[in-house]
Amino acid sequence: MFQGSIVALVTPFKDGKIDREGLKNLIEFQIENNTHAIVPCGCTGEAATLSHEEHKKVLELTLEFVNKRVPVIAGSGSNSTHEAVELTRYAKDRGADGALVITPYYNKPTQDGLYRHYKEIATNVDIPIILYNVPGRTGVNMLPETVLRLSEIDNIVGIKEASGSLSQMSDIIGLCGENLVVLSGDDSVILPLLSIGGKGVVSVSANIVPSYVAQIVNEFNKGNFDEARRLHYKLRSLNEAMFFETNPIPVKTSLSLMGISGELRLPLSPMSKANLEKLKKVLMDYGLI
Repeated sequence: MFQGSIVALVTPFKDGKIDREGLKNLIEFQIENNTHAIVPCGCTGEAATLSHEEHKKVLELTLEFVNKRVPVIAGSGSNSTHEAVELTRYAKDRGADGALVITPYYNKPTQDGLYRHYKEIATNVDIPIILYNVPGRTGVNMLPETVLRLSEIDNIVGIKEASGSLSQMSDIIGLCGENLVVLSGDDSVILPLLSIGGKGVVSVSANIVPSYVAQIVNEFNKGNFDEARRLHYKLRSLNEAMFFETNPIPVKTSLSLMGISGELRLPLSPMSKANLEKLKKVLMDYGLI
């Protein structure tokens, strides 16, 4: 269930509010272009600026529009364990297939604190849970030994690894084996991670080129390694462009240029003129605008 190209879906806004039609159109675009699963309310979905009411609304709408055609993995993390349990329970009750739970941000818990945080969520909510390690955003790195301990809990089934370290990902796969699905949190290392035993990606770039990202995983799984490598290099400059500025500024700007809702919510602000021109050139090179 939790493998392949899993899109970290942006949250479309219109005049500061959730854009229902924009979300529906984006989901249809994803499913038509072979995205394997959808994550609403993650970092790329600007979850940090969604109220609880909005967070729940985005999840409800996503489940309604997807209508069980692909798995929906709800972003349900928080730096409050109690809040993370509440959001994860809501996701289960509404019919989500799994939950993607980020490590607590700002608090900087110890490794034991991270273990206890996830154990509390997993014990209280019987839903498949994917850990999410992104130290560049949270200020804390979940070590492979902690991941191993957590993998022994039945409903902790995977990890989105965005540490940027292939060595750390390799250690996790070596320690956990088939007990844990390892997904890339970085589009630029999909192919290297697949080659060492990873199962896919939670992707930013898939918002705008879902078929390309899905193809990399599909071709690799079919044993067409040369084609997977060709696609890996084909997407290289686009993947880099998605981080010209803080995610999700470039990807939402790209969607806007493509005619899909791309409004940002403060404190994220529009791209600088120089970076916007660079982004436009990349999108033109890919025939996206």
